[in-house]
Amino acid sequence: MVDFEKLFEENRGFIFKYLLKMCRNQTLAEELTQETFYRAYMNISSLKKEEKASVWLCSIARNAYFAWYNEQKKLEPLQDDTDAESLFDAENYLENKELAQKAFSVLHFLEEPYKEVFMLSVFAGLSLKEVSALFGKSESWARVTFYRAKQKMTERLR
Repeated sequence: MVDFEKLFEENRGFIFKYLLKMCRNQTLAEELTQETFYRAYMNISSLKKEEKASVWLCSIARNAYFAWYNEQKKLEPLQDDTDAESLFDAENYLENKELAQKAFSVLHFLEEPYKEVFMLSVFAGLSLKEVSALFGKSESWARVTFYRAKQKMTERLR
């Protein structure tokens, strides 16, 4: 039996940051995080392997985000950039702050599934094997998609 409270404590920050990167709105990310864990609680019996809980939760979060997106058909811009910077320090991944801002701007407009595969791999720290499981695709698909996402970002940053 899965200890849901432990599952929540270990993954809530990760899921929130993942959703914040997807929607770029702190309030919406908080609401979607709550929705994700509500759905997870209601469907905890469908979690087959506890060690893959983060991948399972990412799948639920992704579905919650796209359900919201399909209802709204628009994204609101992030209201306060300082909140996002305090929650997730982009300079840990990119040395130059100006380059980091450009990279996040490029990433925001990167088309799916490149954007999500890149975010899951780089920011969420998932292996490409875990990313492929999340999408229900092969590991080679995840590698190719990640490689193409890096290429697209590099081209747009030039």
